[in-house]
Amino acid sequence: MAKKIAVFASGNGSNFQVIAEQFKVELVFSDRRDAYVLERAQKLGVRAVTFELKEFETKAAYEKEIVQFLDKHDIDLICLAGYMKIVGPTLLAAYEGRMINIHPAYLPEFPGAHGIEDAWNAGVDQSGVTIHWVDSGVDTGDIIQQVRVSRLASDTIKDFETRIHKAEYQLYPEVLDSLGVDRK
Repeated sequence: MAKKIAVFASGNGSNFQVIAEQFKVELVFSDRRDAYVLERAQKLGVRAVTFELKEFETKAAYEKEIVQFLDKHDIDLICLAGYMKIVGPTLLAAYEGRMINIHPAYLPEFPGAHGIEDAWNAGVDQSGVTIHWVDSGVDTGDIIQQVRVSRLASDTIKDFETRIHKAEYQLYPEVLDSLGVDRK
């Protein structure tokens, strides 16, 4: 039986596009109506939905609505790909063990929203990309797979960031293959 996946993204959606070009994505969810990922989804013929937290009285109500929508579509796995909200207990309880996240640093080094910049500012000679299971912490879930990315002496932060993103685009499909997600 094929696993139905949903990709969550808040912005550009470049990881979503890489995933959707290789795997059947049931839907994309964004927490921002102006996110470019929604345009990418439309171009790729993937159902897109947006709920903004400000439209709900509580984060629990917001996440309950998301869970009901996902359940209606029989989603088996959530792939966070640039989703910039911290997953709360309502969504986590419903999808514990069925939600993965990509992080643009080699965890446990440089968790949080600014992994690339934090690694750059620390002056490390390498960082990387991590895909991990989502738990109640911030980038603390069990690691599924990682890859190192070197920082070259000639790099600007943009060069370093570009190489990290290229590594993301290779790693996410590898992990989805390892989890038994069907390719197109």
